[in-house]
Amino acid sequence: MNVVTSREGEITRFAIENLEETEITVTFELELKNLKGTTNFPFTAVFPPRKVTEAFKLFPADTNSGWNYSYTCRYTIGSTLVRHDNAYVYSLPYAPGASFKVTQGYNGSYSHTGPEQYAIDWKMSPGTPVHAARDGVVVKIKDDSDKGGPDRKFENAANYILIRHNDGSIGNYAHLQKNGSKVLLGQKVKAGDLIALSGNSGFSTGPHLHFAVFKTKNGSERESIPVKFRTLNAQVAVLAEGQSYGCPASPDALLANSPNRTATPKQASLFPMLGKSDRAQGGSPKTK
Repeated sequence: MNVVTSREGEITRFAIENLEETEITVTFELELKNLKGTTNFPFTAVFPPRKVTEAFKLFPADTNSGWNYSYTCRYTIGSTLVRHDNAYVYSLPYAPGASFKVTQGYNGSYSHTGPEQYAIDWKMSPGTPVHAARDGVVVKIKDDSDKGGPDRKFENAANYILIRHNDGSIGNYAHLQKNGSKVLLGQKVKAGDLIALSGNSGFSTGPHLHFAVFKTKNGSERESIPVKFRTLNAQVAVLAEGQSYGCPASPDALLANSPNRTATPKQASLFPMLGKSDRAQGGSPKTK
């Protein structure tokens, strides 16, 4: 993401160049001297992918006096405007016929709090095939890390794949194996498709797969969304910690997980999905 500023006389325009494959949420904080804006600050907005979009304008309150500004800008992938399809039933994110134990579920005391409140962890040996839990488009991939361990210093070392769903929510598959991605950026996937190999990268006490669906709150924070999964015998469940769940063996059962396939749509993160912070200042000593 880039912040693009331009001047037209005494007006300063701010625009966002979103380089990502999906929406981003951006928050601006400004300090202004003799300036007014076309919006209130702090200012948070969602910007579409792969384009430059104007955010706001600044103009002098008193054209006979000098002015200046400074700002901080933060962004994260995703949108605040998501209306999650709560009727959707997700596939388990592993191969048909496989079964894995949930080692940390919703509200897990170890790390599933705050933005990770509704995340699920399955104990899983490195190299286990990871499958898409829902149809979507691959919007972010990191698979270059071979570092991990039970220390927060490894938070930004987690490999992950982000998949945007048709309601705007994003599925996060994390702690993946180095070079374990089996998809490409921008690729469309269906529920049940192979997308990656599991691993032990990032902040982790042992090999496992972490999965969560999220939306953003602002440019620095996101929130997870509780979801349901289809398990063996076509049971729909909110997964419980300590229980093992088998993925339906029939491909038809996997497809049945998508009954609404065409439905319309600074707490530290465990994964590096927060964007950079831009700090800048500008001004003009007005003379007459």
